[in-house]
Parts: sequence; C-alpha cells; structure tokens
Amino acid sequence: MDCARLWLGLLLPVVAALDFSYHHQPEMEAFLKSISQNYSSITHLHSIGESVEGRNLWVLIVGRFPKEHRIGIPEFKYVANMHGDEAVGRELLLHLIEYLVTSDGRDPEITNLINSTRIHIMPSMNPDGFEAVLKPDCFYNKGRENSNFYDLNRNFPDAFEFNTVPRQPETVAVMKWLNTETFVLSANLHGGALVASYPFDNGVPATGTLYSRSLTPDDDVFQYLARTYASRNPDMRKRNPCRTKIEFPGGIVNGYFWYPLKGGMQDYNYIWAQCFEITLELSCCKYPRKEKLPSFWNENKDSLIDYIKQVHIGVKGQIFDQNGTPLPNVTVEVQDRKHVCPYRTNKFGEYYLLLLPGFYVIEVTVPGHNPHLTKVTIPPKSQNFSALKKDILLPFTGQLDHIPESDPLCPIIPLYRDLQGHSAATKPSLFLFLVTLFHILFK
Repeated sequence: MDCARLWLGLLLPVVAALDFSYHHQPEMEAFLKSISQNYSSITHLHSIGESVEGRNLWVLIVGRFPKEHRIGIPEFKYVANMHGDEAVGRELLLHLIEYLVTSDGRDPEITNLINSTRIHIMPSMNPDGFEAVLKPDCFYNKGRENSNFYDLNRNFPDAFEFNTVPRQPETVAVMKWLNTETFVLSANLHGGALVASYPFDNGVPATGTLYSRSLTPDDDVFQYLARTYASRNPDMRKRNPCRTKIEFPGGIVNGYFWYPLKGGMQDYNYIWAQCFEITLELSCCKYPRKEKLPSFWNENKDSLIDYIKQVHIGVKGQIFDQNGTPLPNVTVEVQDRKHVCPYRTNKFGEYYLLLLPGFYVIEVTVPGHNPHLTKVTIPPKSQNFSALKKDILLPFTGQLDHIPESDPLCPIIPLYRDLQGHSAATKPSLFLFLVTLFHILFK
C-alpha cells in the first residue's frame, strides 16, 4: 500500500509553488493557465466576460467533472476582489486553487470534496480596479470602483427599491454567469473588516427593518453558514478584532444591521439566482503589505475549506412525472420558508435546498395542479459529502411538457415593495429589541 501511494505521488503533476505576493493580471493569468494545463483532468479555466478595459474575468473550476454539470453534484463558487483595492481575498483564492489541486489524491478529505462538488473560483471580479491601485493602503483607494467609477457591490438589481445606476460589464457578466449554472452556495471575499456578513443587505419593514435588521426566510441557515466560516478563523471570532465602534459577537453580522446598502451582490444571488451567498470581510486592512499574506492564508485556509463543505447540507433531488421524466421549472419550496422569487428545478429537474437538521415539508407546485407535499427529516450530519437525497415522483398523468420555462418570470423590480406580512424569522425578539434600544440610546 505504501509503495502504491508513493507511485501515485510521483505520477501527480508538479508545478512551481505560488509565492506569497500580489499577482497582477499577467501573473494571475499565467498561474491559472499553468494550473489548467497541469491539472486538466480536474480543472477547467474559462472567462465569463471582460472588464471595462477588456481584461478577462477568469473563473477556474475544480471538480471531478469540471467542464459540465453532473446531476447530484452541487455547484459552489467563491468570488473575490469585487472592490479592486481589497486585495487579500484575491490572493487567498489563488492559494486555495493551488491547495485543492495539489491535495487531490493525497488528502482524502480534499479528494472527496473534489469528487462530490464542482467548485468555481473567480479570483478577481474587478481586475481594472486592482491594477489602478498605486500602492498598498489600509483605507479607501481609487481602485475600489471599476474603470467607469462604479461600485460593483452597489450595481445589481435590488429587491427592495429601484436601482437605476447603469449596469456595468463586470456586473452583467456575473448575472449571465449565474443563469448558466445551478449555484447552490457562494461567498464573496472583501476587506476592511473582520466579519462574516449575511443577507439581507437592504430591506423593508416586512423583513424586519423596524428592528434594525433585515432577515431572509432562511435566517437560521445563513447564521449557521456565517458562523461556520468565522468559527475557524481565530481573529474573526473575536468580538472586535479591528477595534471599531461596532462589535461582532461570534464574528458574524446581519448585513442590514451593520449598514444598509442597495444593489448588493449577495442579495441578488439569494433572490434571483437561488444561491445562498454571504460576504466575508477578511482583513482590517484592505490592501496590507505582502509580508502579511502567509498569516492570512493560515488563518483562513480551514474556514475556506469548511465553508465549501456546507454546500452538502439539507436536501437535494429530482422531480419526476409519473412516467419518470424529469420536470424543469417546477417550484420546490419548504412550506414555511417560501421565497419571494420561488425556487425552481433546473433543466434536469433538480432542486437543492440548504437546510439545517430537522423536520420539513417540501411543497412542489406545478401550474394547474394542487401542491404536492413531501415530508423529510434532515439528519444531524450530511452523509459522505452529500445532502439528503430525496427524489419526488408526482402523481400526475402525462409528462407535463406544457410547463413553459418562463412561466411566470420573476421580474427584476422591487419585489418586496408591497409585501405586508413577514416570516417567523423577521418577527421581533426581546433580545433584538434591547439591542436596537441600546444603539438608539448610545450610538
């Protein structure tokens, strides 16, 4: 057995180790292309579009079947450097790529992760901004925005109010990308603080803004996801690692509670792309000296890996008609946590629902038929890097091939504008009332 492992190690590709420095576009492209060529069986490199100045927006996919979606294999993504002057995340994702591909076949945990997950990594969403930064700086730099001077994290459609800023090429590219894959879980990497922030970033009274927060119907899952990342980062889990006016108990915060913003990417992912996304603020200093990069990698490596694993919580499966034909564009929701944009099956009839352990009722809705209910119990732990698998056979005759893919469209308008009621997650609690009162009295 030891000899077999030795031979396997000798057969695996060897590339020069990535140094701990800041890699500009030519260097980053050379690294990504080298990885793609040397690990072609588990990687696929492609550009999802171009920046204002024509730089490619590169995405490297790592997985056992990197070039195409496979049924039952969830899609995960990391996006960094959305603000060009927030540079730590960009370098962390390059080192994560190197760690994943060099651990395949050597580390059982990473090998299983690659076997069971299709991992999309975009090191830089704003390469023009990164190139515009003249020197490292802990605070605001002109490279924050793209070359048209727009903040990309204020540039997406907003579910709570009209966002009329011109949509930028980088934003359009990401929106199109989200439509091409069945992304389940995501995080976008920022800098300037140390905290894991979860949706919503904007809100209305129906989502809890009267209590200084804005919560999704999946607030329990989002808090769990944020804690999963923060708990493995020794500095992030401190109450106030950056010594700012606001503290983050446990290293997490609701985005709206921290500060409201319009047109953010994480809200857009959750509402229109059916993808749970949180925002990871990874360094008090936005663009620290390169000598600090090894410590950032050591502090975030375990968190980055553990967070990817969370794509395997909850339940997944396919919806079939009585003839065993998969049904696309069928609404699949948990009964007590429906989304303002209903979550639907993809073209393979697949659904993925991120849920914590417990008992749930899944409601499948097909136009012209009564909702079909299925009871599931999510076990305490995911099994072998897989969510609970639950295929659902609908008791309908015929293939239901009359279901149009665009019926009904979820419009890109302020969807929450007229919403009156709110879910259980947004109802007030005594604790949050006292927190709100404290901030009013002492801010």
